[in-house]
Amino acid sequence: MRPQGTAQQLEKRRRQAIQLLKAGKNLSAVASAVSSSVSSVFRWYQSYQQEGLKGLQPQPTPGRPPKLTKAQKGKLTKLLLKGPLAAGYRTDMWTLQRVAEVIDRQFGIRYHPSHIWKLLGSMGWSCQKPERRALQRDEEKIAHWKRYRWPHIKKRGTTWGPSGLS
Repeated sequence: MRPQGTAQQLEKRRRQAIQLLKAGKNLSAVASAVSSSVSSVFRWYQSYQQEGLKGLQPQPTPGRPPKLTKAQKGKLTKLLLKGPLAAGYRTDMWTLQRVAEVIDRQFGIRYHPSHIWKLLGSMGWSCQKPERRALQRDEEKIAHWKRYRWPHIKKRGTTWGPSGLS
C-alpha cells in the first residue's frame, strides 16, 4: 500500500530515517520513529549507500499516466457544477454515461462509463442516487399528519404485528 503524503513529504521522511541511522539508532527504532516498516528503512538505507541523496528522491509512480490533466479536471468540475441541463441533457441528473459523454465532447478523451466513478472519486465527487418521491406528494399534509396524527398513534402503543404472540 502506498504511504500517504506528497512526494516531498515522503522524501523528507526517508531523509529523516537516514539521519537517525547515521546517529546510531537501530533499524526498528528508526522504523517506529518515521512510522514505516523495518524493510522499508533498510531499502532506503541501501539506496542511500548506492546512490547517495539521489537514491532518496521520489521515483515516478508506476502505471499509466492519467488521460486528463489537472487543468482539464478543473474544467470538468466547473462543467459538472453547472449541471446536466447546461450540458444539453433533458433531466437534471448526472449519470456515469453522461459524464463520459461530456469528457469525450469537451476533451476528446474516451473513458468507459464504469471507469468514470474512479475518476470522479479521485476528484472528490461521489455517486449518489436521488430519492424517489411521488408527484402527488403534499408536504403540508405530511407535516400536519406528523405533528397531529402521529403523536396520537404513538401514544396508543398499538402494534402492527399479529396479536396474541406473547
